[in-house]
Amino acid sequence: MNNLPLFPVTVVGSMPRSRAVSRALRNRQKGRVSDAEFNQIADEAVIESIKLQEENGVNIVSDGEQRRDNFYSFITECIDGIRLMTLAEMLDYVEDKAAFEQLLNALDVPAFALKNPVVDGKLNRKTPLVLNDYQFLKEHTKKPIKVTLPGPYLLTRSMWVKKLSYEFYPDKESLGDDVVAVLREELDELMTAGCDYVQFDEPVLTEVAFTGPHETHTFMCAALSEKSSPEEELNFAVELMNRVVEGIEDKMKTALHVCRGNWSQQEDVLLRGSYDLLIPYFSQMNVHQFVLEYATERAGSIDVLGELPTDKEIGLGVVDPRTTEVESVDFVLSKV
Repeated sequence: MNNLPLFPVTVVGSMPRSRAVSRALRNRQKGRVSDAEFNQIADEAVIESIKLQEENGVNIVSDGEQRRDNFYSFITECIDGIRLMTLAEMLDYVEDKAAFEQLLNALDVPAFALKNPVVDGKLNRKTPLVLNDYQFLKEHTKKPIKVTLPGPYLLTRSMWVKKLSYEFYPDKESLGDDVVAVLREELDELMTAGCDYVQFDEPVLTEVAFTGPHETHTFMCAALSEKSSPEEELNFAVELMNRVVEGIEDKMKTALHVCRGNWSQQEDVLLRGSYDLLIPYFSQMNVHQFVLEYATERAGSIDVLGELPTDKEIGLGVVDPRTTEVESVDFVLSKV
């Protein structure tokens, strides 16, 4: 596709935001600047992000997720039936308050600074999630483009909070039906627009695989509702993903991204575990690529990826987003 080299370079999705963009995001949320004023600042940041990627040999570019306050809560602006709440506000609604408080105490940032979308009505996609971002990118680069979307399991798991959602969706399965419908609609429009790559972010899958039902949560977005057994949760994730990408086939490339969390720089509080527990479930997913974190020794051996079906592509995440140090080329290559 697009005459890419044998080993193309891309980014997982997000790039660091400048102080100006972060300030504009906060001001827009507080109503101090208009959408037009924010987009003027964000447009410049996206163009700068594209330039940075192109100048450094990135073959498949993203917009750096410059317009988002985080990788999935931005959907609140695009879908009716979702409320954005800070983690501090969520304390009264979570099912396991003790575990949630323990998680909040481990955060590197204040709980009021992190926000989570929560379902408090019937979902209705009122505007595109990322289609407009893709079209802006297309106007400013000739490179192949990747857009990123929160995955269906992440959204279903993190947005269903019983005390707020039950009236509209009695369980996560019923919410999952509408999440799939929203993502399908977005995917169809991206495909029509000519998008090259769509990546679904499902970081919570590592927590499902590597922690027990009563252990402390590592991802804030997964701490809001209790999970079933790992097998049930992972089978549910496979089902949701396959329903979203059904019929896409080779019309554009789809990818699944999995990591172990970036919310703390403390290595000892982040997830540890090999992908071998997830390989059987990855193998059932009808996506083209698996974009997997390998920037830390906590990810285990790369050898387990040999168990994936031979028609799958593997994207190795080997640059650590949690460090402020600039890693040498040799150091990065040593991880492959």
